[in-house]
Amino acid sequence: MSQRFLETDADRRTLIRFLEAQPLPLTVTLSKGGKRTLKQNGLQMKWMGEVAAQLGDQTAEEIRGFCKLTIGVPIMRAESPSFREQYDAIIRPLPYEHKLAMMMEPFDFKVTRLMNTKQFTTYLDGVHRYWSSKGIALTDPGDLLKGLGETK
Repeated sequence: MSQRFLETDADRRTLIRFLEAQPLPLTVTLSKGGKRTLKQNGLQMKWMGEVAAQLGDQTAEEIRGFCKLTIGVPIMRAESPSFREQYDAIIRPLPYEHKLAMMMEPFDFKVTRLMNTKQFTTYLDGVHRYWSSKGIALTDPGDLLKGLGETK
């Protein structure tokens, strides 16, 4: 599976040349939206650290793995047939503890890295909602959840 983010007409022309060189039959899936932003990435990492610090018994990486599994996976399963197929074949049959381990280093099954800005905003909203409901104070994102500034 190949994924490309097109931001310029040159990107589009390169993709067209790539597609013309591929043997048929071929299945292509397109979706609107760009890569998640650097601001979104920064906010996610800040929140993971804040949650870990307030809980005191888990690392930021463990929090990130939990959030990917419980918040990110449902988003991607709902919106990406290819993700759903891979996840269901590889991760879904595993016990919960193994699923959680697969979300973290050194395995780091791709979930949030595959998200576009809209999906990642939905993910961050879910992270904020979940941890706020548990009494965890998170930095106010301000306009970061809306911001489509620099891209990763």
